Amino acid sequence: MKAISFVRRMTPVLTILAVSLGIFSAGTSFAQNTAPASPEEEVTLPTVSVTAQPESSVTEGSGSYTTPQMNTATKLPLSIRETPQSVTVITRERIEDQNMVTISDAMQNTPGITIPTTGPQRDRFYARGFHVDNITFDGLPISFGTYGPDFLLADMALYDRIEVVRGAAGLTLGAGNPSASINLVRKRPTHDPRFRFSGNAGNWDRYGVEADLSGPLNQAGTLRARAVAAYQDHDSFQDVASSKRKILYLIAEADLSRDTLLTASVSRQENDNVSTWGGLPVAADGSDLKLPRSTFLGNDWNYWNKESTSAFASLEHRFSNRWKLNLAINYIRARLDSFSTYPILNAATGQYDLYGGSYPYLDKRTSYEFHASGPFRLLNREHELVLGVSRRDGDFYGHGGGTTMYANMDIYHWDHSLVPKPDVNLNAWLMRTKEEQTGTYATVRFSLADPLKLILGARLDWYEFTNTSLTSVSSYEKDHNLTTYAGLIYDLDARHSVYASYTDIFKPQNNYDISGSLLDPVVGKNYEIGIKGEYFNGALNASAALFRIDQEKLAMRLDDQSVCPSYPAISCYRAAGLVRSQGVDLEIQGAITPNWQLAAGYTLVDKETRKDANPANIGQRASTELPRHQIKLFTAYHHGPWRVGGGVNWQSDIYYKRTGFHSRQDAYAVANLMAGYRFGQHLDIQLNINNLFDKTYYRSISSSSTSGASVYGEPRNFMLTAKYSF
Repeated sequence: MKAISFVRRMTPVLTILAVSLGIFSAGTSFAQNTAPASPEEEVTLPTVSVTAQPESSVTEGSGSYTTPQMNTATKLPLSIRETPQSVTVITRERIEDQNMVTISDAMQNTPGITIPTTGPQRDRFYARGFHVDNITFDGLPISFGTYGPDFLLADMALYDRIEVVRGAAGLTLGAGNPSASINLVRKRPTHDPRFRFSGNAGNWDRYGVEADLSGPLNQAGTLRARAVAAYQDHDSFQDVASSKRKILYLIAEADLSRDTLLTASVSRQENDNVSTWGGLPVAADGSDLKLPRSTFLGNDWNYWNKESTSAFASLEHRFSNRWKLNLAINYIRARLDSFSTYPILNAATGQYDLYGGSYPYLDKRTSYEFHASGPFRLLNREHELVLGVSRRDGDFYGHGGGTTMYANMDIYHWDHSLVPKPDVNLNAWLMRTKEEQTGTYATVRFSLADPLKLILGARLDWYEFTNTSLTSVSSYEKDHNLTTYAGLIYDLDARHSVYASYTDIFKPQNNYDISGSLLDPVVGKNYEIGIKGEYFNGALNASAALFRIDQEKLAMRLDDQSVCPSYPAISCYRAAGLVRSQGVDLEIQGAITPNWQLAAGYTLVDKETRKDANPANIGQRASTELPRHQIKLFTAYHHGPWRVGGGVNWQSDIYYKRTGFHSRQDAYAVANLMAGYRFGQHLDIQLNINNLFDKTYYRSISSSSTSGASVYGEPRNFMLTAKYSF
């Protein structure tokens, strides 16, 4: 029945797509009014029809910290300057210069992104004060809820670049928070044979190897493939903690014709970690206990093991009039098996007890998308259009249980072998969630005048969510939710543009009003104005933006529950809460000179509560565990075979404060250095030093004396990498 419902919902949009493609490909549309193509144009068209991505969008081998083109914000292939939102691209060159291994490494160096964590293996991403709850793989989104992106094992060995759009991105994502869209773009096979082998070694007994082989499989070059394999074995600055990572990635492309490209890939990653569940505790009043950075308040049998298998396929066809049709599917199956611990404060004794548990998780995510895009002519001007349908399904299943394992810990002299591994009831807790989202969308870019462009977009979504626990089943759904997008860009001259944009996004909530009806979804509205500059033929991009985000219709519990028919079993709410985030985004990325690359950004975020059930919260700063100010900078200079680079990440203070409790991390800066030397055409050596001045700081802090979530940043460390390529 669900399949029939899906087809029925998609029929109008599929009809529009079919008609549009038929009209445009037949040459009887608006495009018929265009002048005949010149011989030069006829020659150049086939050069863009043999690959799914224009060559200009690939950053590998470019030596650049920017890219001329991306489509994460609107599905339109636009330059950074043409995109009316704040965007950042972490290119392959920068990934390697800064030795970014995981997606968390990349996000740590992305302007406007913060990474609070509740434990060493539980990173979460935030942007503009809101949790990033979606991530996309080659434009296909999946949600990961509270379990974090590391659960999906997005290792950087697989990717050419990361495209980040800050603010609401409902046009491309569907449901979510007004935070950011993070798009991981996979490496693709190359038309020429390439091979690279690398090895690395660092302090704390960290070692690794990686092999990357790519090239054509037949003489004509119409069949190409790539294989990436990597292995990492790392100890840690923490006692006992360690990790092992194994990765295999295979991808192939086939030119079925001059204009049709089939792509398919599979990947497998396994991470075996000895890790705690949470971080370090604070005192009852929130003050720092001054535990050494090497402190590991767990056991030597702790484990936090993750594995992920993914498959991706796409079919793309390009028409002679520059229209393109794309069908894509992405599947991820991720598993987590953990048995780990954290300390909790026993209010009765004033001492810390060791709590732990075993929790196996299984998560399956599938995304599908079918879209058509291309130009059309109207009123003697050329415009661009995208029409698409998408669907994504999520199925999460977790169960397990926990117990107190030891009382009155000596947290300053903890014996990691003291506690034997206990038996726990794996059926004490259960959660199963199912998520289904079907959407249709359209984006059009009007050329109103040579210097003036207008982007309009709309999306309709049907969303269903079911949550099952040991004691209850709850579900909610939202039909035909409308998401809108608008952006106006005006070229001041050949290098500078000003823009204004509005975007929104929705997120369903599982609360009910006095009539028993589900509350409307929370709506995030993003307003932004800015100026962008593009220099040296796009080699350098700069931007400055002011933004405001209102997340409204948040559930507020009624003060008077006597009017609630379902109380006390179920409380009643009204959709009236509002938080506002506003601030500044400044960024520059790209080449200052042909030999000098720079990536720098400053972000100011002020988030406060405007409407809340508790009047005392109104006007107060929200999310104080996130910094108001951030500066992130890295630069690299090449001179002959030498290259040197360095950077600094700085953030303002973060804290939790309430009566009798104040947990705080002061503002801090972390400096990093890089130096490399190329021996001829094949061998390259690079040294990275992180936290150069060995700054002691917490990446995140505990929200209460019982949460134990303070996590130290890494002390000074180095990694030496040797690469051999031909």
